[in-house]
Amino acid sequence: MKLKKLIKQCQNKELKAQRALYELYSSKLFSLCLKYSKNYTEAQDNLQDAFIRIYENIHQFKHKGSFEGWMKRIAINTALQRYRNQKVFSLNYEENLIQPENDYTENSISLQELLKCIQELPNRYRMVFNLYVLDGYSHREIAEMMEISEGTSKSNLARGRQILKDKVNVILDNEDTNKTAYNL
Repeated sequence: MKLKKLIKQCQNKELKAQRALYELYSSKLFSLCLKYSKNYTEAQDNLQDAFIRIYENIHQFKHKGSFEGWMKRIAINTALQRYRNQKVFSLNYEENLIQPENDYTENSISLQELLKCIQELPNRYRMVFNLYVLDGYSHREIAEMMEISEGTSKSNLARGRQILKDKVNVILDNEDTNKTAYNL
């Protein structure tokens, strides 16, 4: 089924088309939701809420730009809205934070371990980290989306990176210890 036709049918609230759209894009959007969620269950909730918003607002899609990109933006905004509703923002602003250097090697830990470390970051740090590092938003854009200052965005990114670096180092140290103990 062509995408334009599928979108049109979804705009007409046809359930079969909505199901087809879900089956076509749910795995990609779930991966995105997982990045912005603290666990698997929250990611499932964000995915469900995102699809509800997609179905409710699909009439606003004007076939300009990527439909997948439009849906990804809704999924990200859904996760951000859930986060904002939790009222857990803390304004952590430090003007002169030094960016920690990335001194661990690529492929040092598995993707699953890294995702778990990212999910364990405090909410505000995880959100800023994902938006900046993984999705390429600027600090200005992040500040607008999260309703914080650019300085807070930069501070949260620096703190999130440091926490992530510490977590990765612990994993790498444990792996080295296990390898050493096994070789004895």
